[in-house]
Amino acid sequence: MNVAYWIVAGLLALFYLYGGGMKLVRTRDRLRPMMGWVDTVPMPAVRLIGLVEVLGALGLILPPPSGIAPWLALAAAIGFVILQIGATAVHLRIGDRQIALNITLFLIAAVAAWLATTWL
Repeated sequence: MNVAYWIVAGLLALFYLYGGGMKLVRTRDRLRPMMGWVDTVPMPAVRLIGLVEVLGALGLILPPPSGIAPWLALAAAIGFVILQIGATAVHLRIGDRQIALNITLFLIAAVAAWLATTWL
């Protein structure tokens, strides 16, 4: 289970570090081609989502090996499950039916949450 967690959490963390980092540093115009929803959300909210994604990615990776608050890995994974529920709702609200990535990330985060219970 340990190896499975690191594979799943590592891939999830890489995805969210990249996506969250882009939301933190790129302008709305540079985000729009990949994330059409940015026009429906105020830019400070986009930046906040990016920050949450980066912190969540760190929460998946840093606590277990350090032994400091390893339950944060579980909290981060659950946070990503909740984030993807909200992201799917936003996509559907604006009429974007391409939610396969959101569903995939939801499932991967759910698996990461299940595997993170080994740290408790």
